[in-house]
Amino acid sequence: MARGRTILEDRPGSKKVGALRALWPFVRPYRGQVVLALVALVLTSGISLVLPLAVRRVVDNFDDGAGLLDEYFGAALAIVALLAIGTAARYYFVTRLGERVVADIRKAVFARVITLSPGFFERVMTGEILSRITTDTTLIQSVIGSSLSIALRNMLILAGGMVMLAYTSLKLMGLVLLIVPVILVPIIGLGRRLRALSRANQDWIAASSGAASESLLSAQTVQAYTHEARSIGRFDEVTEQSYGVALTRIGTRALMTAIVIFLIFAGVLGVLWMGARDVSGGLMTAGQLVQFVIYAILVAGSTGALSEIWGELQRAAGATERLAELLTAQDSLADPAQPKALPRPVQGGIALEGVSFHYPTRPDVSALEGVNLTILPGETVALVGPSGAGKTTVIQLIQRFWDPAAGRVTLDGIDLRDMRRDDFRRAMALVPQDPVIFAASARENIGLGRPDASAAEIEAAARAAHAHDFIAALPQGYDTPLGERGVMLSGGQRQRIAIARAILRDAPVLLLDEATSALDAESEALVQAAVNRLSEGRTTLVVAHRLATVKKADRIVVFDHGRVVAQGSHDALVAEGGLYARLARMQFTHGTATAPDRAAAAAV
Repeated sequence: MARGRTILEDRPGSKKVGALRALWPFVRPYRGQVVLALVALVLTSGISLVLPLAVRRVVDNFDDGAGLLDEYFGAALAIVALLAIGTAARYYFVTRLGERVVADIRKAVFARVITLSPGFFERVMTGEILSRITTDTTLIQSVIGSSLSIALRNMLILAGGMVMLAYTSLKLMGLVLLIVPVILVPIIGLGRRLRALSRANQDWIAASSGAASESLLSAQTVQAYTHEARSIGRFDEVTEQSYGVALTRIGTRALMTAIVIFLIFAGVLGVLWMGARDVSGGLMTAGQLVQFVIYAILVAGSTGALSEIWGELQRAAGATERLAELLTAQDSLADPAQPKALPRPVQGGIALEGVSFHYPTRPDVSALEGVNLTILPGETVALVGPSGAGKTTVIQLIQRFWDPAAGRVTLDGIDLRDMRRDDFRRAMALVPQDPVIFAASARENIGLGRPDASAAEIEAAARAAHAHDFIAALPQGYDTPLGERGVMLSGGQRQRIAIARAILRDAPVLLLDEATSALDAESEALVQAAVNRLSEGRTTLVVAHRLATVKKADRIVVFDHGRVVAQGSHDALVAEGGLYARLARMQFTHGTATAPDRAAAAAV
């Protein structure tokens, strides 16, 4: 189970922190909250810059009497109260904004991905997408809800602190300016390394999620083939790769932090030493030195905080790039700008005109080659032939999960490419070979066919599909959760749920792709009778390997190697000889026919 190619491997180089601009469309609707957060941010930053002035007055006027000191300390207390209120307001508005924006991003990514055609999922693992929606959005939430506001606050303090340093002592300010370039060199140099490591770390996290998702979704197959050790080894390998990259990133960031902190505080000590000499020489007051030291600490702390936050911003920039890729992913299919409406009522006439098709992952192998097939409204047509002959591909093209490379597919004379997909798909009901059962109740699973259906209609559909008895026997009847992928049900029961879903949909076009393949002989005969009743008055396309289930079809179309090689009634095709006659002899000879074949043959 080698890891497939993913969208990550085709991603262009990092756009650095500028990639965060892609978040603006999600922030823009909440400009009011942004303004309030910025007001609180400016207020707290300004108050932080005022405090050292109050400290200087206290130090320089320490001997002026208790009354004056009381006033100074009272003013300082009022400033601290404003700082507390402003900080709380900033936290509230910024954190709320972060949660709201991330919720919108998650919804937008899911809404985009769920509409993409199967071609997209051939190159992107589902687990990887889930990692993007969870891990990457968590990074962005951290940045919007915390890091970005802290960065802006520290930038304001840094800028204001530099101005106040110059106001307090130009001489000492000159020394600080000599130190700043020395500090910026490791920040810039190691920051580039951090950006690359952060991007690689997130990629490996996504790969780890993809590997886990694939194995967990196929846990029974993994266990049946005693593949647990290899699956564990594969997951361990990917996880260790992620850990190794994370460890390198952590080490790089720790090194950068150590260098920056040492340089900052070494510089502060140097400035303090020079200032102390000036105080002793009468060139500045003790209050001025204390004021300068506080501003220097504020500037140094802001610079150190910015170096820390820079790494977070880089990680969030990489996450934003990846989410933007999902939001802007190009679909191989698209609805027309000016779609034609499917006439109502839908007649259900289907035509494939000169259709050729190959799957993107197998470009050298033709799944269909020059197929011409017309299905009249209300006609029941069976598609038969060996595995890989192109039968299921026809079903997928009729639903426009793919577009033909040549030719066209029409419904009631209109090319599917000229209509909205959700418009013509409402006219179709599908029962796939491997039915999908959601982790919801039996009622909800059947109701997927028509969400506005009543409880009585859902039960009637279940009875018609011979699913009512086993559903009623469940602990909570129709309200019993069926577990992830219908784990509580047998294969035949899952298929009958899917058939009930199609019956409830009551669509003019019915698509049955090996709909009875997982049923035992008795259930298959019962469901086949229900399918026969369901097919009356609607266009029905049946894909089947068991020929006994399609003997009563109006027409049987035989496929082989992506081409139509014969068509007609069962008796005519048997009399004609060829591929169908050989398949019929194999299946209906008593020595080789299966019990379901014999039962289904008797039923029809």
